[in-house]
Amino acid sequence: MSASLDSTKLEGIELMEAFFVALAIGVVVIVLWGVVLYNALVKVRNLVQESWRQVDVELQRRHDLIPNLVETVKAYATHERATLEEVTEARSVAAAPGSSPAEQATQENVLTQALGRLFALSENYPDLKANQNFLELQRELANTEDRIAAGRRFYNANVRALNTKIEVFPSSVVAGMFHFQREEYFELVNPEAREAPSVQF
Repeated sequence: MSASLDSTKLEGIELMEAFFVALAIGVVVIVLWGVVLYNALVKVRNLVQESWRQVDVELQRRHDLIPNLVETVKAYATHERATLEEVTEARSVAAAPGSSPAEQATQENVLTQALGRLFALSENYPDLKANQNFLELQRELANTEDRIAAGRRFYNANVRALNTKIEVFPSSVVAGMFHFQREEYFELVNPEAREAPSVQF
């Protein structure tokens, strides 16, 4: 009888040990799962930040070209002051630091519209249209617009990946625990602004 009691006690202890081992393994698996999800979220967030910096570099390049363009136009179209001031003001607002991607998109939209009016104005000045400096600036600006568009697509794809990870289960649990935030897309509001300013040679 005592042998069967010892055997029952031994089975009970073995069951308890098995339970605690299974519990420990479960905790380790959950922790590892959380670490993997956290690292994936950090990786995508860093990719979003890196791709935004690339867009910002291209926007800065665009902003740096505009003063030279304005000066070139000024030499031929001095009485078109309102358009030149509009471009200068829009450039100043767009180049100011600290804007969110959505705010930056709105500012860039205004700048693109102002540039469109500036290029339309050049149609009235044949000497300006033939000026090599003006033509080169137009080419540079068109190339920059293409690079901004490519950068915007890359950035928005990364934002979509991050926002999806933040919203879907089970990564949403880890995202909530560590306060990961949704990122804003960089989208131009005006459909006309989606096109680079027309460049005619």
